Amino acid sequence: MGVADLADYPWDAVAPYAARARSHPDGIVDLSIGSPVDATPSVVADALRAATDAHAYPQTVGTPSLRAAIAQWYDRRRGVPALTPENVLPTVGSKELVAFLPLLLGLGRGDVVAHPRAAYPTYEVGARLVGATPVAADDPADWPEGTRLVWVNSPGNPDGRVLDVDALRAAAGRARALGAVLASDECYAELGWDAPWDAEPVPSALDPRVTEGDLTGILSVYSLSKQSNLAGYRAAFLAGDPSVVARLLTARKHLGLMLPLPVQAAMVAALHDDAHVAAQKELYRRRRAVLRPAVEAAGFRVDASEAGLYLWATEGRDAWQSLGRLADLGILAGPGHFYGTHYPQHIRLSLTATDERVAAAAGRLRGASDLSI
Repeated sequence: MGVADLADYPWDAVAPYAARARSHPDGIVDLSIGSPVDATPSVVADALRAATDAHAYPQTVGTPSLRAAIAQWYDRRRGVPALTPENVLPTVGSKELVAFLPLLLGLGRGDVVAHPRAAYPTYEVGARLVGATPVAADDPADWPEGTRLVWVNSPGNPDGRVLDVDALRAAAGRARALGAVLASDECYAELGWDAPWDAEPVPSALDPRVTEGDLTGILSVYSLSKQSNLAGYRAAFLAGDPSVVARLLTARKHLGLMLPLPVQAAMVAALHDDAHVAAQKELYRRRRAVLRPAVEAAGFRVDASEAGLYLWATEGRDAWQSLGRLADLGILAGPGHFYGTHYPQHIRLSLTATDERVAAAAGRLRGASDLSI
């Protein structure tokens, strides 16, 4: 399979529901995409502006200050000490890394890429791009022989599920037994809501309690899009096994996957400043506190969702029907069908809307008792 064989982009199927939602007298409340709506922090934007004299080509490996900032951030925020520049690598956003990782690792036909049952669709796209076989399985025991790459996602997109240390340790052990790379997508890790993640950090796959000091075959993937409102900057990075990082660096050099120098400077500022992350988290906490009870009052059950940017909800019928019901309320959601075949009755609602739009959605939901499509 190649690029020409990829399925149509799934979000195109949502267009009719978006049109219905836009016809609402008070306008659409778009909760379908997790794209930040709040301002980029000034400390980050100022750093970007100060670095605009970027006349030379950037290095794929990243500036020394950026690599040091990434390592220090893992120590300070994720409980992962002793990383060196050889353990880290900036990437042009996280989606390109997710899509290209099977290619960069040299996977192909006959190899298996395992990923969660409720999954960000790019895990599967990356596997199919190189002719590998995607397998959706949450239990490490279900990852088959021939698996060469395992994606875990904690907190999960779309479901907000968190993997604790024991679950990550089991995943790492099974991946090593299979000879697979374990790639842990942790992009929402700063956004923990329900106990115990409201009081303690969401663990990383690089946590010493998981690795026992051995990073062999383990990668952590992270993005600043969510915690720092930098989606438009394409600012992300990976960390982990230095031998795997070196392989990826070589491939990325050949492909010209370089992060612009002004963006690298902005990332350094973002990684050193925890205050803006805490402030952004409080915005999302308030929006979640408004939206979740309204969703439940409208007859939905919210599953998992203990961390991250989404509510993973069901009213016990096909997600397209739920999408239609919400569209008639002027609310746009994402259907569970987009995240695999296992949750056809779930929808995903994002917290990335303004306070005013979230309040509008909550009001409409509370007033909806039995509206059908």
